[in-house]
Amino acid sequence: MQVAEGGVLKYKTVPQMPDISFSAVGFGCWAMGGSDVWNGSTDASSVRTIHAAIDAGITFFDVAPVYGFGHAEEILGQALPGHRDQVIVASKCGLLWDDKGVTRNDLTPASIRWEIDQSLSRLNTDHLDIYQIHWPDPATPIEDSMGALLDLQTAGKIHHIGVSNFSVARTLEAAAVAPVVSHQGLYNMLEHNPTSYHGIPLEYRTADEILPMVTQRGMAFFPYSPLFQGLLTDAFRASSNFDANDVRSANPKLNGALFDTYFGIASQLRAFAQDIGHPLNQVAINWQVSQSAVTSVIAGAQTPDQVTQNAQAADWELRADMTTRINEILAPFQESGLI
Repeated sequence: MQVAEGGVLKYKTVPQMPDISFSAVGFGCWAMGGSDVWNGSTDASSVRTIHAAIDAGITFFDVAPVYGFGHAEEILGQALPGHRDQVIVASKCGLLWDDKGVTRNDLTPASIRWEIDQSLSRLNTDHLDIYQIHWPDPATPIEDSMGALLDLQTAGKIHHIGVSNFSVARTLEAAAVAPVVSHQGLYNMLEHNPTSYHGIPLEYRTADEILPMVTQRGMAFFPYSPLFQGLLTDAFRASSNFDANDVRSANPKLNGALFDTYFGIASQLRAFAQDIGHPLNQVAINWQVSQSAVTSVIAGAQTPDQVTQNAQAADWELRADMTTRINEILAPFQESGLI
């Protein structure tokens, strides 16, 4: 992993994609799905926020069709004209939904071919820089899915292939059919080796399994939920952070007894952040940027101020004594297996 300075941001490259320079702080587009998906989101603010991200030097934008059931891709597509050559756009395939918003996994070749055309249309572009399998589909042979992605690559509709939420074994199985250049997985200060996401079991352990794999194979790693869906910010409260329509209401870690525990840890980290004079979101992002295995931190934002502050997380470094203090805060919870 090579790191270069550029303005307030750092930029990283990885061996499997030496021609691409990723901003160490990226942009996650789930909150662009609309207010029914993420409270406080408006389309006009989303477009302004995307433009502010580009102005701040952020080059990596991660989105998925299922975010707002196509809406997040449409909003990113509205913001891209005049900026497409400045950014790396990554979207995903394999999650479809019905009229009631119920999702299902589908990585059949026919579905992948249909999905890419839908995404390209919504994103107002003729290609994706990285096309990622969102979740595994055990019902479809990986050879079939990867074969379809290879066809899309040959056609120029996608430039690179990535996976998300794949175990090491699944990743290697996919890579035996076609080059897999990136992995996207759940990872943040409070979830080092998570076993579930929104109640969905995870078949991988990020710190113990995925980070060593991407380092060994020269792949990019994109951590999602780096701010724990807002918990690792100064704005998160002990209650009333979102309503029942917000997608975060389905995250058991942000509700009930589990939330009380995680909020307690975040409160300790928030006090530490205040002591060193930086907002908690910057500490959480900086903690990941400093790790060589991490390529671009997929941090969400809903306003220009939020995304600018996220970008500024790469403008300073955690000193050794700061990292020691963070480790001291997290140690009891690591030992208990919570994080």
